[in-house]
Amino acid sequence: MIEKAPTTIDEFMSGFPATTQVILERLRRLISKLAPEATEAIAYGIPTFRLNGNLVHFSALKNHIGFYPTPSAIEAFKEELQQYRTSKGAVQFPLDRPIPYDLIERMVKFRVNEQRKKAV
Repeated sequence: MIEKAPTTIDEFMSGFPATTQVILERLRRLISKLAPEATEAIAYGIPTFRLNGNLVHFSALKNHIGFYPTPSAIEAFKEELQQYRTSKGAVQFPLDRPIPYDLIERMVKFRVNEQRKKAV
């Protein structure tokens, strides 16, 4: 049986345990607060916020939250991200440690600034 891919962030989040859903919803609200003009979507199968293009993506896996703020944000915050597994455009926040919402907030603000400049 082929499972239907989620088409909304609510559908995406509903497939996770309640404790993970709480984290995902907090991320969603944080991003919405920092970028109220951004739109929600599912892109690449995961929650996405768009503001003059892709702003950030996030997801959940068995052991971590995936946060995808683009390579520019990973580079800009590389010192603060040293304790986490990163790749060119992604960071993994382990579920067995506190989620660094303050760091995520700064990264989202950085990306909002980048994307607003694109509109000019």
